[in-house]
Amino acid sequence: MPLLVTPAVPAGRLAAQEQPHLQVRPGLTLRPWRDEDAPLVRAAFECPAIQRWHVRRLDDDAEARAWTAQWAGRWRDETDASWAIVDADDRPLGQVGLRRVLLAEASADVSYWVLPAARGTGLATDALLALTRWSFGVGLHRLALEHSTANAASCRVATRAGFAVEGVARESVRHADGWHDMHLHARLA
Repeated sequence: MPLLVTPAVPAGRLAAQEQPHLQVRPGLTLRPWRDEDAPLVRAAFECPAIQRWHVRRLDDDAEARAWTAQWAGRWRDETDASWAIVDADDRPLGQVGLRRVLLAEASADVSYWVLPAARGTGLATDALLALTRWSFGVGLHRLALEHSTANAASCRVATRAGFAVEGVARESVRHADGWHDMHLHARLA
């Protein structure tokens, strides 16, 4: 069925380039995931808070390698993207990414998590701001995120990065402890 409007971002805009490295601040960069990051990713998903809010775990090294490997294909397919947040020694400290990318609508959802040792440093907010600047620069118009209303830390990150609260989706996501109301945040270019 033909669209009645021109796609807001042409297909191929992302896939035509390599996934970029993005400067966050001195000593902090976003870069694509690598196979050698798999042990750290497995350790991250052993964190009870990451499991709680992302409703996932990784049970072995093969699952962790599959997690890191999946992102190259999703970048080529222009459906999702994920970056490792790395320090000056190229050690991953967390993740920030785009989910459900819709180039025709110039929209995507964002996600993030940070390892326990790096929390409380502004790292998630700064990484989200860097991803937001880049996303708007390539033509995306709307970035959205949602988090459990019980996840106050994620709400602080979203608010500090300029993502306005748009409302609450009642009991829209099921976590291990039951249904959660979700805050909806968004930011426009």
